[in-house]
Amino acid sequence: MGNTESVVVQKRLARFRPEERPLIEGVFERLQGDGGAGKVLTLESFKSSMDTLASDSMIKRVYRAACCVESGAGTAPATGSGKATTAATSGVSREQLVVFLADLLRGTAEERAPLVLAMSQEGAGNSEVVTREQVSQFLQDVLSSVVKILVSRECLRGWKLDRMGDVSMGVKLLAEQMCSELKASERGTCDVCSLEDWVFRVSQVAAYLELLVSEGLAVVLPNRPPLTLLPACLEAPWSKLKCLLDLPTLMFLAPQLPDSYSAPWRLLFTTQLHGESFSRMVAGLSKRGPTLLLIKDTRGHVFGAFASHAWEVKPQFQGDSRCFLFSVYPRLRVYTATGYNQHFMYLNQNQQTMPNGLGMGGQHGYFGLWLDSDFGRGHSRARPKCTTYGSPQLSGDEEFTLDYAEVWAVGKPPEPEEGEEGRGKRSVLDMDPEVQAMMEMAGKTLHSQGLREPEEDED
Repeated sequence: MGNTESVVVQKRLARFRPEERPLIEGVFERLQGDGGAGKVLTLESFKSSMDTLASDSMIKRVYRAACCVESGAGTAPATGSGKATTAATSGVSREQLVVFLADLLRGTAEERAPLVLAMSQEGAGNSEVVTREQVSQFLQDVLSSVVKILVSRECLRGWKLDRMGDVSMGVKLLAEQMCSELKASERGTCDVCSLEDWVFRVSQVAAYLELLVSEGLAVVLPNRPPLTLLPACLEAPWSKLKCLLDLPTLMFLAPQLPDSYSAPWRLLFTTQLHGESFSRMVAGLSKRGPTLLLIKDTRGHVFGAFASHAWEVKPQFQGDSRCFLFSVYPRLRVYTATGYNQHFMYLNQNQQTMPNGLGMGGQHGYFGLWLDSDFGRGHSRARPKCTTYGSPQLSGDEEFTLDYAEVWAVGKPPEPEEGEEGRGKRSVLDMDPEVQAMMEMAGKTLHSQGLREPEEDED
């Protein structure tokens, strides 16, 4: 090892704790035993370690980036003037691998950007720029690998992959969303400077790459935190359920929530299991803490809302600026509060003078998202955008027909109000005394009175 190379490698190793450094240095010998030869690692070395967790194209991307590292200079991979072509056929040296691991696992955006450039290029690569489409394809490979890792490492945290949405579509949508943050030139190309800015602003890029490389090359550092890309899921009846969410969408939405991992997600309502009933939906989501509503209309658009507060049936707006609207299909986006007004959440039922239904954002008759109490109908009116959240029209048509809906509790449930503990389970009539009074005035018999099961003790 030359003096210059020794200095560069030692500086990179200094980023790791003393007990971690032998593990980083030992990766080369381990990979060499898996198919390396001589003083360099071959593509087969990387495949032997990563083939169960990553696609062939993703493994080639990682190998290409490691080959291009200029360990002597200690900076960017050689990606221009045909240097990458030569590097990709010469193998990965011990020094290159150490620099590659240090820059990717503990590096800055400036150091990671050239690696992203190398991994995004097609073939061996010989350009100083890449297109947005090339970056998108790179991200799809990365995200597909992340999903494989979560499955193989049994880190789904209660979610059932075969009872959820299409992973491949979710991968494409999340890759497009992440690429939308990329500032390309007028020609649609990205150089290392634009990639550096993107890696700095979109933290998931580095996080997913760290996971891919540390798991794929078995870089198991001590005291590494557990994989928590997904929130825990409890009590979902998976044998009867087909969830609207897919894993990549869940990976995107969960970090958007306040205290996103503080409480397991719990299914409260779905039209598949509970039927198309507004009263049942209201009974399911009322006073359950923060909730996530997902809707699919008959045009195939999927969208929804996050409610930061427990829902209450009343003719006034509620909630706060932590609420947001989002779209899943055909584009994955989140729309947060603009500060224009405080029309965050609205839930009303059985009133003659005020709108009856569930709404978020905008104003009466022009909500960013509205589900009518006459269940099955709704609207998303935004001309040009919702005043509260800045969202465009979320549904396929301004006035949409509901195809499917589900509601998840995503935060800690509120503490029971004084006097509520020990009561039996409440029906929709209990939750809306006005409905009960109207039925009594009409001479209707309340058959459920006296027949309700006592509340079970929680474990």
